[in-house]
Amino acid sequence: MGNADLRSLASIRDVAFADIEGSVVAVDAHNWLYRYLTTTVKWTRDNVYTTAEGTEVANLVGIVQGLPKFFEHDLVPVFVFDGEVTEFKSREIADRREKREAAEERLAEAEERGDAVEAARLEARTQRLTDIIQETTRGLLDRLDVPVIEAPAEGEAQCAHMNAVGDVDYAGSEDYDTLLFGAPATLRQLTSKGDPELMELEATLEELGLMREGLVDVAMLCGTDFNEGIAGIGPKTAVSEIEEHGDLWGVLEARGESIPDAVAIRSLFLDPPVREDYAIDTTLDPDLEAARRYVTEEWEVDPAEVERGFERIEESIAQTGLDRWT
Repeated sequence: MGNADLRSLASIRDVAFADIEGSVVAVDAHNWLYRYLTTTVKWTRDNVYTTAEGTEVANLVGIVQGLPKFFEHDLVPVFVFDGEVTEFKSREIADRREKREAAEERLAEAEERGDAVEAARLEARTQRLTDIIQETTRGLLDRLDVPVIEAPAEGEAQCAHMNAVGDVDYAGSEDYDTLLFGAPATLRQLTSKGDPELMELEATLEELGLMREGLVDVAMLCGTDFNEGIAGIGPKTAVSEIEEHGDLWGVLEARGESIPDAVAIRSLFLDPPVREDYAIDTTLDPDLEAARRYVTEEWEVDPAEVERGFERIEESIAQTGLDRWT
């Protein structure tokens, strides 16, 4: 679910890494990368990840810092990238762009008055996944032999599909949309310290007394990345309304409300465009030296900022099961 307020409806529990070792995780690449990108920018000097020509590649620092969490726990990440932007999500993207531009204005003001802390916070909020970041992310993952899949549309939907058909053990995302797209099991907090959270679809539906269609209806009433919600309806009210009126259409009729493109948006969640022609090789053979050269020489990232991450990857290769590595 795009709306974090709906966390109160999802069945989420802590899970120990020891209980999921050896698993394959389809990672919502844009979601994962953006979180590392913003935290890297917030706490790292920009000269560390900026080339002589002024190109920012903070993503490379974030990837090297973030991947060890998978490898150290014998997890194989499969990075799934968004494809074409759906018609309905263009509104959400426009809203994000407007917020980013506002943050850029405040950033300039903070820099002018010498407020370094506020500037760092605002700079993180102005980050976006540029073409160079997209290119270099794939370039580094390729050298580390991490599987990459290009989704036709929403990355979360592709992750959910791969989880639902059993090709991966978990979807990995901080977004709640994986539930709506039908992922049976989603790992959250993969960019945070400590153990992850497990969000389960069947347990969520059982606790709410809903079918998946009803869960999608609840989300649409509250608001998603693809539509604005109905004023005055929060998560608990939405569940009650669906119970009383049967489905989204019954609630809208009873309230005299409407949601533009509701049929298409509902269908997008329940039957999203996904790719079937993919292959996942879980036997990894990372070329660490090539990866180091790519990051520190070709893209001029300060070696001191990434060396520990590369060391952790190398150590994990030696320590985890040998059947996972060639």
